Amino acid sequence: MAECSVCFRHCQIKDGALGFCGGRTAREGRVEAFNYGRITGLALDPIEKKPLARFYPGSLILSAGSFGCNLRCPFCQNYDISWSEEAKRYAEEAEVFTPEDLVEIALRTKRRGNIGIAFTYNEPLVGYEFVRDTARLAKEYGLKTVLVTNGTAELPILHEIAPYIDAMNIDLKGFTDRWYREVLGGSRAMTMAFIEEAVKTAHVELTTLIVPGENDSEDEMRELSAWVSGLREPDGESVPLHISRFFPRFQMTDRRPTSVRLIYHLADIAREKLEYVYTGNC
Repeated sequence: MAECSVCFRHCQIKDGALGFCGGRTAREGRVEAFNYGRITGLALDPIEKKPLARFYPGSLILSAGSFGCNLRCPFCQNYDISWSEEAKRYAEEAEVFTPEDLVEIALRTKRRGNIGIAFTYNEPLVGYEFVRDTARLAKEYGLKTVLVTNGTAELPILHEIAPYIDAMNIDLKGFTDRWYREVLGGSRAMTMAFIEEAVKTAHVELTTLIVPGENDSEDEMRELSAWVSGLREPDGESVPLHISRFFPRFQMTDRRPTSVRLIYHLADIAREKLEYVYTGNC
């Protein structure tokens, strides 16, 4: 039995078994990334799709994802490629990528406008070793590196990869402990601590998906944006916030898409405190 130290769950994993996230296992009493190099999604995406609005706008980035996630959001947009059984089976059968393989693809696509590699689609931090090794190599070739994450990780994990990451989009999925704990199965405190530390090392933008009847109140947006307004990157820049529209998906098909009018209204409220506010999926 070995204890995983990636997130607040601290799973006790038997040899050959998987942790809650599905991406980590134990071997000879030591936890390792079961999903190391097992890519379930690979695409050349606009940087704005991450979403990043103030990091090399207009460019493309090679986006790579594996499987595994330490949250269980009932509205997950990527469950089929992140933690479904089909994704695991596909990844186990597929060719395993090395960091050199991924960097080589990124370099080949530079002529098409690619600036680097984004670790995305699933939760990349449950396989942080591959992120670390690939990003470190990518930096040697002058490639930009991006992390798209839910921010549910212990700070030593962030400190290990931070020297090799240029930009992050971090989900701040709401601003109540009830929403994080009872619906998402996460920890708001851990995510906030992660964000506070991440802004010291990289360009950071945040995303909040607005789910009708859950995290869509004016009061919650005022509290959230007030907290974000206190964050500053090393150069003094304020942190951008993306407010995104929900669409019925996965296990949450019992409600309508978020009103576009509400998204714009909440964005106006956020702008009372924030310099950079963007709307998404509208």
